[in-house]
Amino acid sequence: MERLAGRIILLWGWRRALAAFLAGALAVLGQAPYDFFAACFVSFPVLVWLLDGTTGEASRGLFRRLRPAFAVGWWFGFGYFLAGLWWIGQALLVEADDYAWAMPFAVVGIPLLLAFFYGFAAALARLLWSSGIGRIAALAFAFALAEWLRGFLFTGFPWNAVGYAAMPVPLLMQSVSAIGMSGMNALAVFVFAMPALLAGRRDLVVGAAIAGILVAVHLGFGYYRLTTPVQVAKTLDVRIVQPAVDMREKWDASVRDRIFATLLGMSSKTPASGKPKPQLILWPETSVPFLFTERPDALTALGEMLTDGQMLVAGAVREEGASANAATRYYNSVVAINDKGEIVDAVDKVHLVPFGEYLPFADWLRRVGIEQLVAGPAMFAAGNERHPISLPGAISGLPFVCYEVIFPDLVSVDATSSQLIVNLTNDAWFGDTPGPYQHFRQAQIRAVENGLPLLRAANNGISAVVDARGRIVDALAIDARDTIDARVAVATSQDVVSAAQRRVNGYLLMLALALIAFVLCVRHKLPAN
Repeated sequence: MERLAGRIILLWGWRRALAAFLAGALAVLGQAPYDFFAACFVSFPVLVWLLDGTTGEASRGLFRRLRPAFAVGWWFGFGYFLAGLWWIGQALLVEADDYAWAMPFAVVGIPLLLAFFYGFAAALARLLWSSGIGRIAALAFAFALAEWLRGFLFTGFPWNAVGYAAMPVPLLMQSVSAIGMSGMNALAVFVFAMPALLAGRRDLVVGAAIAGILVAVHLGFGYYRLTTPVQVAKTLDVRIVQPAVDMREKWDASVRDRIFATLLGMSSKTPASGKPKPQLILWPETSVPFLFTERPDALTALGEMLTDGQMLVAGAVREEGASANAATRYYNSVVAINDKGEIVDAVDKVHLVPFGEYLPFADWLRRVGIEQLVAGPAMFAAGNERHPISLPGAISGLPFVCYEVIFPDLVSVDATSSQLIVNLTNDAWFGDTPGPYQHFRQAQIRAVENGLPLLRAANNGISAVVDARGRIVDALAIDARDTIDARVAVATSQDVVSAAQRRVNGYLLMLALALIAFVLCVRHKLPAN
């Protein structure tokens, strides 16, 4: 191991960049759908050894001294995000004649930019570098800080945060309910990087003991939560409709009536033997194929389809009419429709997808002819606020549209106002690629984090019912055209720490790692007596 570490430390030039790139790409195997977290026990030690070999001239200023470390982290991040996000380009092929030109910007440009976060993490870690376990703590703190920044800077995109690699199955997901994603990101890197101590063997026993204790606590807490019964207060019978509408037809006016008829037929079919009649029916994001203002007859048809006491919650485009001072605005919305065909509530998507649902720097980009980078009905306006929807049985559900569910702080559900998380999405943009699996995993973690069941309706998958422990009650495969009928158990109360305390716990773990790294860094630099 020391010989291997020595060779990696001494790499230079393009070989060092290539090693960092490959290490980052390998780490993606820890994410869904692969869930091979063992790959991270190789990737992060390699990153540690590469950073061991980065040296800069102290006399030439801080920036020049840290630039080699930044470069290693950047190449690691570029490999990680390129291997983990290449599927984004699939959305541009839905209408390739119009949007394929943007493929390089999406497939390569996004990883190029996201890699700066990991470059920052590597530079910050190198600033606190020391020998032994101190540098492992420095790397864990720096990566956790970078992932936290990635969650909100430039509108935020915390996709595939490294902590998800430590949570491939429900047994290993439960710790997130206590320390949040910030804590999971920090501890995941800390444990994944620990094999780097095998080279040199300094602090090896201490590191192995700490890693062993952390893993044991992680497993033990997971086992405790999964074996502790949840006190069920109410149940809700739900039907989730997955229509698998082809994206090349979705916005075609000539087939809208056919799509709507398919949704009606799937929603009204008789439940399978032994299954109760659903109280709630869920349709995916933008599943209603026209504006209700243009087709009021659609609401009449829905009222005739729904039986007494049933409710439909569906994704739809909502329109607000033009006025003397403003143009028509369109919202990506969740609407609740009662058994009379009346829209009784609506929640607009708050966190929109840049370039897909709205255009940053719109005035400047329109001057060069860019209106939108993926096919869709319109550019959307952001909603002002989110609120729970009152569902049958006096149960409230908090809706999140598409990738809103990947933001931990956005999905901090107050159990006093909501008993369910509802996620409507349309992952058909990305076909049968890793993207929909990664998206589902992050939604699954939100259920565990908040201790609430998740109802997820996706156009072509993955639609699912997930319980408050992250266990999949039922799910539909990608591209399946089918429905899920399930009885959802609603707990009497959350049994996880509050969202605020969860954040504090995560920050405290980050602070502890930073202090360990700082103290050992200072001790490392002190002259020997």
